[in-house]
Amino acid sequence: MEFEAVIRARIRGLRLARGWSLDVLAARCAMSPSTLSRLETGHRRIAIDQLVPIARALGTTIDELVEVARDDDVVIKPRRNAAHGHTTWLLTREDAPNGLVVAKMRITAKTRRGSLGVHPGHEWFTVLSGTARLHLGDRVVLVEEGESAQFSTMEPHAITAPDGPVEIIVVLDREGRRTHLDA
Repeated sequence: MEFEAVIRARIRGLRLARGWSLDVLAARCAMSPSTLSRLETGHRRIAIDQLVPIARALGTTIDELVEVARDDDVVIKPRRNAAHGHTTWLLTREDAPNGLVVAKMRITAKTRRGSLGVHPGHEWFTVLSGTARLHLGDRVVLVEEGESAQFSTMEPHAITAPDGPVEIIVVLDREGRRTHLDA
């Protein structure tokens, strides 16, 4: 029953956030206002076939309405990797349904160590502070504060910090996550 209470609160919260009355949401999901009211207040059990039109009307998905709350810590703690000269803060869950992971990275490595990495996928990053040196095969591209870069990760690549620490926001696909964050 607590699970249903979470769903009820989400429906009511989304409705109120849009500034909609019960009548407006009821009309959008082809239900009577009294049925919707009883669903929100717990005087009627929620059926899965009712969630589909409600979710659609609210511009969300059933998955988001029924998502189980986690007890994970809400504080994002850094992961330090001294061997590769960077610290990472994961900004999305590692099991994000779309497979993309967003992370903030602080890179302190001044020179490239070892070989350039290669893996399937694409990578995107924006420099928050400092200047990043992006090694792409034989090319070296300086990416300055406020600039972004995107590239195929099938190109041998590495990001270093030639003039002191650099902080970036990076978007990685599944392969990039495995390569850069799980190494």
